[in-house]
Amino acid sequence: MRWSDSLADPRPSKNFVLAIDPAAPPPGLEGAVVAIGNFDGVHRGHVAVIRRAEALAQKLGRPCAVLTFEPHPTDFFRGEKTIFRLAPMQAKAKSLERLGIDGMIVITFDAALASLTAEQFIAEILLRRLGVRAVVAGYDFHFGAGRKGTPVFLKQSGERHGFLVEIVERVSAIGSEADEAASSTATRAALEAGDVEHAAHLLGHPFSIMGEVLHGQKLGRALGFPTANLLPEPSCRLRHGIYAVRVEVDDALYSGVASFGRRPTVDNGSPLLEAYLFDFSGDLYGKTIEVCFIGWIRPEEKFSSLDALKAQIAADAEQAKQMLRVDIAKG
Repeated sequence: MRWSDSLADPRPSKNFVLAIDPAAPPPGLEGAVVAIGNFDGVHRGHVAVIRRAEALAQKLGRPCAVLTFEPHPTDFFRGEKTIFRLAPMQAKAKSLERLGIDGMIVITFDAALASLTAEQFIAEILLRRLGVRAVVAGYDFHFGAGRKGTPVFLKQSGERHGFLVEIVERVSAIGSEADEAASSTATRAALEAGDVEHAAHLLGHPFSIMGEVLHGQKLGRALGFPTANLLPEPSCRLRHGIYAVRVEVDDALYSGVASFGRRPTVDNGSPLLEAYLFDFSGDLYGKTIEVCFIGWIRPEEKFSSLDALKAQIAADAEQAKQMLRVDIAKG
C-alpha cells in the first residue's frame, strides 16, 4: 500500500476549520452535517462514516465536519495515557483535512461533559452549541452518561428535534481472512506486535508518528547515518524495533529506515523515534515531519560495539530499500 495513494487527497484544498469548544456554531460550519465519534486513527470504518456524512452534506448543500473529543474518553475515566493514541489531535486534524471535509470540532471531554445525559448531550452540544443539520455515526457509537445514548436513541432524537440521522454499519478490514472489523482496538494490537502492514490494512493507510524534529546526541551523524529524532506521544506502544518508513517533509516524500525504542547500545533511555532518510540533504531541526511505518525489519537489540551497530544500520537500510521497492510494486 503506497502512502501517497492511500492518504493524499487529489482534490483542490479548501479552508479547513479547526474549532475547539465552540459556544456557538463555528463560522463556516453553521448548520453542518456532522460525523461524530472518537476517530482515533481515522481508520476504514471512520472514513466510511465521514464519507456518508460528506455525501449527505453535498445533497443538502451544507458543510461537512467531524465532531470529536479530547482527551480520549478512556483517558478521562481510567487515567491519563491509558489508551494508546493512534492519532493525537494534530495528526487527526491533518488526516481529516486530507479527506477534503470542511472542519473538525473538538469538545473537551471533562466531568461536565461526562455527566450529561444522552438527551442533554443532544440539546446542549448538537443543537444549542453546534446547530447541526444532520448527524452521521457508526453502528457502535454510544454517548451520554453511562453510555445510554444508542444509535437507535440518536435516530429517535433526530425525529423529535428535526435533524437527520444516518447510522453506518460495520466495515470489515480489507485483507482480513476472518472478516475482522476495521477498529482502533485491533489496530493497536497489531502495532503493539510490530505488525505495521496489518495495521495499515485496518486503517486504510500506514500508521504514522508526527512531530517536531529535535536535537539529539548526533550519534547517527557520527556513524554516517544522520537521523531526524522525534519524541513520540507518551501513550505510544508501538513495538520497539527497526522499520522501513516513508517520511513527509514539506509535502515531499522520502524513503527511509527508522528505529523506535530505547537505544540499548547507547543509553537505554526514554523511547525515541530516529528516522534516517535516504537521498535527503538539509536541516530538519524544528520542522514538523510525519513518519509513516511501512514494514517491520527486526526487534531492537544491544550491540557489542558502535562498529557493530553501524554495520547493522547499513544492513537495515538495504533491507528497508528492498521492502519499499516491493511496497511500490504492490501499489
